[in-house]
Amino acid sequence: MKKIVFLSIAIGLFFCHGSAQTARQLQRVSITVSSLEKLIPFYEEVLSFQKVAEYEWEGDPLQRLTGLKDPNLKAHVALMKLGMEQIELIEFIDEKRQSALPADSRSNDLWFQHIAIVVSDMEKAYAHLRAHKVQFVSTAPQTLPEYLPAAAGISAFYFRDPDGHNLEVIQFPRGKGKPRWQVPTDQLFLGIDHTAIGIEDTDSAQDFYEDMLGLKVAGTSENYGTEQEHLNQVFGAHLMITSLVAKQGFGLEFLDYLAPPGGRPYPLDSRPTDLWHWHTTIAVNDLETVYQQLQAANHTFISNGIVQLSGQRGFLIRGPDGHALYIIGD
Repeated sequence: MKKIVFLSIAIGLFFCHGSAQTARQLQRVSITVSSLEKLIPFYEEVLSFQKVAEYEWEGDPLQRLTGLKDPNLKAHVALMKLGMEQIELIEFIDEKRQSALPADSRSNDLWFQHIAIVVSDMEKAYAHLRAHKVQFVSTAPQTLPEYLPAAAGISAFYFRDPDGHNLEVIQFPRGKGKPRWQVPTDQLFLGIDHTAIGIEDTDSAQDFYEDMLGLKVAGTSENYGTEQEHLNQVFGAHLMITSLVAKQGFGLEFLDYLAPPGGRPYPLDSRPTDLWHWHTTIAVNDLETVYQQLQAANHTFISNGIVQLSGQRGFLIRGPDGHALYIIGD
C-alpha cells in the first residue's frame, strides 16, 4: 500500500483520470431510523437539511434488496439534501425486529459510521448544537495540533442524532479541504465532506474498495494525541485514516484503530432494519460485471441478485468489515 502524506479529508486535492474507473460516484448515505416523524425535524431544524422527496418501497423488490422474506415489509424513505450532498432516512414499517444501537458504542467498534458535515464557523455551530441539546460524543470541539501535519488546524466535533447515530461537524483551515468549503457564505452548515467507517485492517479494506469497486486512495493521515482522544472519546486513540474517492461525490474514510484494542466486530446477524445499519450508495460503470466479480470473490451479499427498485438497478453487499454498500448502475 502506498503511503501518501495527506489531509485525511481534503479530497479536493485528488482527481481521477480516464473513464475506466469503475466507481463513478459516491452518491449518498442511507440510514435506518426509528421514526421519520422524529428524525426529519432534527435534520431540518438542527442541521439545515432540506427534505426534497418522500417515497415508499414495498413488495418483492424490497424483500429481494434487503434479503428479508417478509411479505408485509415496507419502507418509508425521506431524501434529504445539504448543499450538493444527499442522505436518505429509512423507516421500516411492519418489520418485527429492529435492534437499537448499543448504548456503549464507540468509534473503534466496527459498526461505526458517520457523516462529516462541513461548517463555516465551528464556534457558532457548537453553540447552535448546544442550544438544541444534542447528545455529545466529543467533550467539545477539538482543533488538531501541528504535530499532525496532514490534519493540523482542522476543527471537529462528534455528536449523535436522536437515534444515536454518530455525526460530525468539521471546519477546514485555509488551504485544506475542498476549495468550495472556503467560499465566503452566510450559511452555517454547508454540505457533507465524507462518510467514515470503522475497519479492522487498512490493506484488506483497500483490496476490496480499490480493487473490487474502483475507488481511489486520495491520501492518509496518522492521528493520535489528547485532541484525538477528546474528539472520539476513546482513551489512547491512535488511528490510521485513509481517504478514498470516486470520480464524483463525497469521500469515504477508513478509520483503522492501531490502539486501543477491543473494538467490537460488526454483528453477524445484522439486518437492514437494525438502527446501526447504514449503507453507502456507489454508482459504478458496469453493474453486471461488478456483481459477477464480487460473486466470484465470495463476498457477502445482502440482496438476492440485482434488484430494480423505484427505477434503480442495484444490490446490497457487505464490505470486509460488515458495512453495507448499495452498488447501483444503469
